[in-house]
Amino acid sequence: MTLATSSIPIRPAIQALQPQLVQWRRTLHQRPELGFREVETAARVVELLRQWGYQPQTGIAQTGVVAVISGSRPGPVMGLRADMDALPIQELNTVPYRSQIDGVMHACGHDGHTAILLGVAHYLAHHREHLRGTVKLIFQPAEEGPGGAKPMIEAGVLENPRVEAMFGLHLWNDLPAGSVGVRSGPLMAASDFFRCQIQGRGGHGAKPQQTVDALVVAAQVVVALQSVVARQISPLEPAVVTVGEFHSGHARNVIADQATLGGTVRYFNPDLAKVIPQKLESIIQGICHAYGATYRWDYEYLYPPLVNDPAMTELVRTVAQQVVEPGLGVLPDCQTLGGEDMSFFLQEVPGCYFFLGSANPSKGLDFPHHHPRFDFDEAVLSLGVELFIRCLEQYGR
Repeated sequence: MTLATSSIPIRPAIQALQPQLVQWRRTLHQRPELGFREVETAARVVELLRQWGYQPQTGIAQTGVVAVISGSRPGPVMGLRADMDALPIQELNTVPYRSQIDGVMHACGHDGHTAILLGVAHYLAHHREHLRGTVKLIFQPAEEGPGGAKPMIEAGVLENPRVEAMFGLHLWNDLPAGSVGVRSGPLMAASDFFRCQIQGRGGHGAKPQQTVDALVVAAQVVVALQSVVARQISPLEPAVVTVGEFHSGHARNVIADQATLGGTVRYFNPDLAKVIPQKLESIIQGICHAYGATYRWDYEYLYPPLVNDPAMTELVRTVAQQVVEPGLGVLPDCQTLGGEDMSFFLQEVPGCYFFLGSANPSKGLDFPHHHPRFDFDEAVLSLGVELFIRCLEQYGR
C-alpha cells in the first residue's frame, strides 16, 4: 500500500520527506527510552531542530522540548504535540530496526508521533513564507506514565505566547492505514488507578475459625466491585472497573493475613470522577466490616477524559476529508476507554486529538498497541505531516 501518490493530495514537499520520516522513526525505535528518561531521544530532536534554524527550549518537565516558529504573516498561536516515551516491553519483532535496549520498546507508536512532528518542523522551517501565525512544537515526555503533559503545562509551555488551539494525533492500529478517526466530545477515557490493602488475621489452614482470611475477603471484594458499573452506573454511561493485580498468601496451609488488590477505572463522563471511587470504597468498607477485616484504600486520578472541542473537531474532519483516500474513510464515532494525557492540554486550550489509522494486515502490521510485536505501516507518516500542516493552515486563515 502506498499512500504518497498523486491520487492523494499530499504535497510534493511532504512526499519528498517520506524516506527521512522513516529513517527518523527507525532511529528512535532502535533507542527507546522510558518516561522522563528520554535524554537521547530529546537530544536527537534538538539536534535536528537546530539544524533547521530553531532555538529549542530543553529540559522542560525534565526531558521535554519546545520549539517555536513564526510565519511571514501575523496570525493565531497554534500548538502541536507529540509524545516521545516508550514502554517497558521486550520487543519480539525481528526487523532490522528492532529495539537495541533490553526490556524497552516503542510499542505504542510514539516514535512515529515524534517523527511526524519533526516532519512538520522541517516543512515549516523551509516554507515559513506560507505560514500565518505562530506554531509551538511540543515534544512531550512520559505519556505512558506518570504523565508529562501536566508538568509541561505547569512549566508554562502554553504561555509566552499563549497557545490558542492545540492539535495532536495517535497512530492507531485499530484502524486501517490511511483512515482517520475523529470525534467531537469525549474521545478517550479518564485513566484512574486504585490500590487496596486488606488486613485480616492469619493462622493455620486447618483452623479457619481462629482467623480472618484476607484472601477470602479480597476475593469477595473483587467480585463485588464489578457491580458498580453493572448495577450502580447508568448503562448509558460507558465505564470500566478492572482489577489487574491480586497478591495474597505465601503457603498452601497458611491462611493469609493480608491481601493487596490493584486496578484501573475508566470513564468518559467527568461527573463520574467522584461517584465511582466513592462507590468502590463503600463496597470494600462493607465487605471488610462483615468479615471483621480492615483496609487501606488509595485512589489516584491519573488522566482526565480527553474531550475534543466541537469546532476544532469539525476543522480536523474537514481537513481529513480533503486528504484521506476514498474508500478508507473518516470515521466519526471512533472512541476508546484507553487514556491519554493530551487531555490536560485540551482542558486548557480548545483543540482536537485524532487517530491516524496505521494497521496493514497484509504486511503483518496489525498487532495491538502495547504488544511485543506491535509495529505500524510507515507509509502513513507523510500523511500525518500533511494532516497537521493543513490543520495549521485551516485554523490560521
